[in-house]
Amino acid sequence: MRRALWAVCAGAGLTLTACYVTAEDLEAGTELGGSDDVGSTDGGSTDGGSTGGSTGGTTGGGDTTSGGTEGSGDGACSGSWDTAQPFGSHPFGYAPGTILPNHLEQGALDQQVAQFYAGWKQRYLSGGCGTGRYYVDIQTADRLTVSEAHGYGMLISAYMAGHDPDAKAIFDGMYDYFRDHPSQGNSQLMAWAQDGVCENTDGATSATDGDLDIAYALLLANKQWGSGGAIDYAGEAAAILGAIDQAEVDDSGSYVRLGDWTHPSNATYYDATRSSDFMPAHFATFATFIGGRWDGVRNATYDLIATVQATYSQGSGLLPDFIQHPTSGSPSPVSPNWLEGPYDGEYYFNACRNPWRIGVDYLLNGDPRAQAAVTQMNGWVQSATGGSPGNIRAGYWLDGDALPTGDYFELAFAAPFGVAAMADPGSQAWLNNLWDTLIAADGHTYYGDSITMLSLLAMSGNWWAPEDPPCQ
Repeated sequence: MRRALWAVCAGAGLTLTACYVTAEDLEAGTELGGSDDVGSTDGGSTDGGSTGGSTGGTTGGGDTTSGGTEGSGDGACSGSWDTAQPFGSHPFGYAPGTILPNHLEQGALDQQVAQFYAGWKQRYLSGGCGTGRYYVDIQTADRLTVSEAHGYGMLISAYMAGHDPDAKAIFDGMYDYFRDHPSQGNSQLMAWAQDGVCENTDGATSATDGDLDIAYALLLANKQWGSGGAIDYAGEAAAILGAIDQAEVDDSGSYVRLGDWTHPSNATYYDATRSSDFMPAHFATFATFIGGRWDGVRNATYDLIATVQATYSQGSGLLPDFIQHPTSGSPSPVSPNWLEGPYDGEYYFNACRNPWRIGVDYLLNGDPRAQAAVTQMNGWVQSATGGSPGNIRAGYWLDGDALPTGDYFELAFAAPFGVAAMADPGSQAWLNNLWDTLIAADGHTYYGDSITMLSLLAMSGNWWAPEDPPCQ
């Protein structure tokens, strides 16, 4: 598996040099090297070495690229990575060449994210369904919340720790709510939906995306607060990942299934996957944390993405909501009304998350497969909109034409393209405009606002992975 490694180089009179190599390079004994202009520094020196703290410089008009690492002159990792990572600290840079919005200072970006969070929290985060419990209110008539929303809420609260003094209490209350609603398919996973009286509804089985985010959020919590308190975050994450492997990964270890309700006896739904469950950065973390089949799932996911893009969306790079026969060698979009509606085989309200989900793997790990996938989408969307983010529509055919029902702007479709743009240094103006469009938009729907909140975290340099970077 190709993984990004961050290291600080000592010697040759360099006070701070950000290096970026692959595991294969280190194993081959490649000499570390790089430019001390890769990123800016937030702070002074530490014992044995210099501290790089921020994503790249963010003054207006400059070329904002990401860099900055932490380490020590004797080659050991800085101990600061073993402590909390408060929002706005920017402890590690993204992959070199990554761009951030550069028309605002870093502090202004962080402030706008914090303001967006305040609105998100006020509108959607609710207490109830038990003492100390929290959940994300999706504000529909028939459902109180869903596991997808719960995963979003746990991610957001972990990332906003250090800004929101209530973050840990919120996170722990969301964990308790999660444990109150186990799936009937596997009790380590979450029943996917609850109704207005806090009871499971629409079948008490799981949806894979929520479980993946919950497991990842628990690993973030382990890094933020440690696992020695009332909740063993790391131990709980391991238990959930074991259940996901058993109940939500196919028998060959090639793709994530739709949920624990799919079985080989029902080939229609077992032999299929949801593209918005493609979370290669999550899979990389899981491989580091627990091992098992996650490297294989990640690699097979990238093969599937490349095959579908080359076969069905050469011009746009868009992926369909659902893909059937993922291991057949000839995967294809599903037919209309396969599971949810007439656009199940098009780029719709599931797949709209793909540029963010895939893009963060490039930000964190520099994987060229992620860059290739999202750069294709990024080039297409700029052409399709005439360079105006406000022209992003709510759904597309895979050939890139807008769907007839989606002739309106929708945050859930727009925000993820901001993460995709970060992989292309030539998209600086587009990224800046898209940032301003997201900040100014009046969405006020759970889905669009939650996806925007998560995308803004990534776009502002506040997304990080919970595993220790293997400094050498």
